[in-house]
Amino acid sequence: MHLDETDVKILKSLTFDARLSSRQIAGQCNVSVGTVLSRIRKMEKEGVLKGYSVLLDHEKLGYELTILTEITVSKGRLLEMENEIARYPNVCSVYDVTGLTDAVIIAKFKNRDELSKFTKRLLALPYVERTNTHVVLTTIKEDFRII
Repeated sequence: MHLDETDVKILKSLTFDARLSSRQIAGQCNVSVGTVLSRIRKMEKEGVLKGYSVLLDHEKLGYELTILTEITVSKGRLLEMENEIARYPNVCSVYDVTGLTDAVIIAKFKNRDELSKFTKRLLALPYVERTNTHVVLTTIKEDFRII
């Protein structure tokens, strides 16, 4: 789907506050409410807008540990393994990557015991050869709103 300048303006408004009314977005973007509604419907239909969410402060919710785990997979079962891991409740992101490992997982945990169980669960998967887990010491920026 090609996005024009109006689409991008609407996306920026929604990205920074998804609670805005169509009227408020129309005012910010200098277009009619009908234009906003039709553009949003089109972007939802095309899958550009996948849903609406809030930004959470995970540490205030008790998730003290953020980890990045590199995973090496055997026997061409990468996609199968990634789909399995994506269903785990603490997993935020699953990425195919280039380099020495096959995938990178980002997850959040309340304590070391949860992290330990997660790591052991990963290592028990049949096609996981090895993992390398990094614990985040300080989060400088964590924001996927790039528009």
